[in-house]
Amino acid sequence: MMSFNIFDFFIYKWRYWIGYGIITVGLIAALIFAGMYLPGGISHQEMQSVIKSNSLGLTSLFKSTDIVHLPYHLLQHVSLAIFGVSILSIKLPSIILAFLSAIGMVLLLRLWFKPGIAVLASLIAITTGQFIFIAQDGTPSILYLFWPVSLILLASLISSQKRFRMFYKMSFFIVAALSMYTPLNFYILIALATAIILHPHLRFMIRQLSKKEIIASLVVAFLMLIPLIVALLKAPSLALTLLGIPSHWPTLSANFSSLGAQYLGFNRPSGTLLMTPFFELGSMLIIAIGVYQLIQNRETAKGYVIGLWLLCLAPVIILNPNFTSISFLPLVLLLALGLKALLSHWYELFPFNPYARIGGLIPVVILVAVLTLSGIDRYVHGYQYDPNIAPNFSMDLKLIPADTKNLVVSDNELAFYQVVSEHNKKPVVTTMPIAGENSFLATRQANQAFAGFRIDRIITSPLSSDSDRFYLYTKITD
Repeated sequence: MMSFNIFDFFIYKWRYWIGYGIITVGLIAALIFAGMYLPGGISHQEMQSVIKSNSLGLTSLFKSTDIVHLPYHLLQHVSLAIFGVSILSIKLPSIILAFLSAIGMVLLLRLWFKPGIAVLASLIAITTGQFIFIAQDGTPSILYLFWPVSLILLASLISSQKRFRMFYKMSFFIVAALSMYTPLNFYILIALATAIILHPHLRFMIRQLSKKEIIASLVVAFLMLIPLIVALLKAPSLALTLLGIPSHWPTLSANFSSLGAQYLGFNRPSGTLLMTPFFELGSMLIIAIGVYQLIQNRETAKGYVIGLWLLCLAPVIILNPNFTSISFLPLVLLLALGLKALLSHWYELFPFNPYARIGGLIPVVILVAVLTLSGIDRYVHGYQYDPNIAPNFSMDLKLIPADTKNLVVSDNELAFYQVVSEHNKKPVVTTMPIAGENSFLATRQANQAFAGFRIDRIITSPLSSDSDRFYLYTKITD
């Protein structure tokens, strides 16, 4: 009788490639679905991002002091210029950066952990409402994940790979320079630099690098920082924004309450633009195990980087809870540490028994499946039906009839719809009807009694409240 051997199974041999394939397919599906259908509209913050992106130009780079998130706004400017103003073109830079962030996160987890841990942790991470939301959000919030993933991945590749090391070094310094335009990313550079100074292995790795190549990379990075340096010289207070320091001392009790809701509010999940809590209860329990493992293995290079990074971020997040997105990657790394501890402990109990090894994987796979499906379900239903969240996203761009020639808007809406008119070549946007026109479309905010016109049609959205979005006026004829 042949003995059972799990290593002979085709599925077992290709399990990691199958896992990565599932992650890739799921990621593409989630990004397309989120970008096109849910929330299905754009927020006020996205409108403001469009206005700022549209105002950028080569001549304004060295004149303006409002250059926070400059790389993102340049990308969005290109997207608007090529594809016009639509919900997809507004969100496209975030979708692309989210895809790159997810791939980078998988590669990073694969470098730091065993393939099985990387697959499980990646599945949980990319199906959380936090990730899916920032992946489709047409604001620079995706940069709080993209920059940390890129920096840590490139630093790991520099230390572990000999091929293409010059490319990795140059890329690291370029990414480091560009990340300085985004608030709080300075702290990860501080954490990496401190870890290199304190950890002997990291110090040894740095000594092996070519000084000429490092100097050349520093020169390139400095050139990319010139607009930021000029802006800081003109407005030194910009440094406080980039460091995440609020202009006024906050109410700490309110901040702790907000942080509690964002990280531990399992009994009352809610939100406004971003659903809270970020992770499910099961994920947070695994993260707690990861924290314990971090403390137990704090002498490792990974422990130094994660620990110092969290120590740098904690005071800033307490002072300004709006920046909690920056903590997503550290929490994912702690999640991977927790999963590693669970599986390692089980395998230590049964090192040679194939049945026990499979038996230990079954509950872990079920747990990951539950966390993955519940994360997707929570995102889909939350952004579609939650009364505190759904009304914050406007579908108005989809509702404007294609034959609209004159769109009357309020003063608050004028800047955004002028961008729409500029890139889409229609309609003409004004705050009052154009003389001589027989009909025009007015937004909900601009709706009022216009002499000589009557309401001919009301265009509505699927929302249960404030669903009257546009009013079509036609001239009264005798």
